[in-house]
Amino acid sequence: MLSIRRSVYDAIVDRAKEGAPEEVCGVLAGEHGDEESLASESHPIANVADRPQSRYELDPEALLERIDLIESRGLDVVGFYHTHPRGPPRPSAVDADRATWTGYSYVICAVDGRPFVGSWRWRGERFEQEVVAIDG
Repeated sequence: MLSIRRSVYDAIVDRAKEGAPEEVCGVLAGEHGDEESLASESHPIANVADRPQSRYELDPEALLERIDLIESRGLDVVGFYHTHPRGPPRPSAVDADRATWTGYSYVICAVDGRPFVGSWRWRGERFEQEVVAIDG
């Protein structure tokens, strides 16, 4: 299960709407657990993919800097988020090919129509959908 603070949820949805038609992405920080995590912060990272309308790639230097910042503040990386401006509201084959953080949450915000925010844990070979709870 992934609990997401309301402010984090709202920031992801707002950023998804503002960034469309390109995918936007970032890292989630808070408390990481093997089965339950809490995302209390979102950290936008530039999408440096060659085709940002249909792919995302976190800027590697910015990501490393952000991870250092998160850990220096005593927080954990909880996972990552990106958007699907034109659906679908689930991980794509490309998302699965690029997933590397086993046991971490991959949040997708689809904004084609009414916004949908879902999360999947990467299990090393496949994604497993997890419950998303909005926390205060």
